[in-house]
Amino acid sequence: MQCKEGSKGLRKIKMERPAVNIVVPLYNEEEVFESLIQRLQQVLDRFEPTASVILVNDGSRDHTPQLMEAIAMADQRFSGVFLSRNFGHQYALTAGLSCVDATEAVFVIDGDLQDPPEMIHEFYQYLQEGYDVVYASRSSDKERYLKRTTSALIYRFFNKVTQLDMPLDAGDCCMMSTQVVHIINDMPEHPRFVRAMRTWVGFKQKEVYFERPTREHGETKYTYRKLLQMALDGIFGFSKLPIQLVGILGTLATLISVLYFLVALFNYSVYGTGIEGFTGLLFVIVLFGGIQLFSIAIIGQYILHIFFQVKQRPSYIIKKQIKNGKTIL
Repeated sequence: MQCKEGSKGLRKIKMERPAVNIVVPLYNEEEVFESLIQRLQQVLDRFEPTASVILVNDGSRDHTPQLMEAIAMADQRFSGVFLSRNFGHQYALTAGLSCVDATEAVFVIDGDLQDPPEMIHEFYQYLQEGYDVVYASRSSDKERYLKRTTSALIYRFFNKVTQLDMPLDAGDCCMMSTQVVHIINDMPEHPRFVRAMRTWVGFKQKEVYFERPTREHGETKYTYRKLLQMALDGIFGFSKLPIQLVGILGTLATLISVLYFLVALFNYSVYGTGIEGFTGLLFVIVLFGGIQLFSIAIIGQYILHIFFQVKQRPSYIIKKQIKNGKTIL
């Protein structure tokens, strides 16, 4: 891809600290990369006061890293962060947030252009009005019906079982003040669910509705399995309900056991017979065995989260960076 000059030309001198960083996680986005860079350059040319772009390569297997390196070397308004492998979208986003140097705010978008970069102007205006977090919510979504419905159900279920009031139909696209970004960066939890963390920190937040366009090139990287895993990470990371459900099930199992015992005792005392037959025994075994396995699975999820947390492994590994036209290893 040939990098085209914007109306102000490519920046060949070292930039001062920008007012806004634009963080863009990328994974196998070579098909949309040229359009993405052109639109970002137009945004940078027109945005006041100043902005720069942090592109994060999440272990792409196509030519995305080479394209990132070319633009970062040619236009110093762009910097590149290259992860050592594919860590996942939330960790690539976390890596990008850890590299910000903006003085005012950070604007987060996906690299597939379904989050229009041009929204930066409107979001920044709200930031100037005193909001600390401005996030985008889809007023309509041209994704496939099944995926759109699945995402909507996940959001609504998440809000039901957590103590958060996470905005419905909102994604990672947002603008956050640097204060909020630094607080999120200081949160060491693992696994990461950035949009829930963004809600948890509080501050003054503003919702902006937009019509999400269809993806022009390539395929979505958020499969149904990844959506489900992200939902589970959020539920076990921000909710006490699953572990409370174990206690509820244990209480119900105890009550059923007592009731079963009382019925058997009554039949034996009054009629001289007990509950006989293989069916009753099988029912009891299956019921309590199922409750025990379900409870162990829930407890196991919390233990798994604790296991990953206490190991204190880094959430991501940065292989190299390119900033101000120079490679940083």
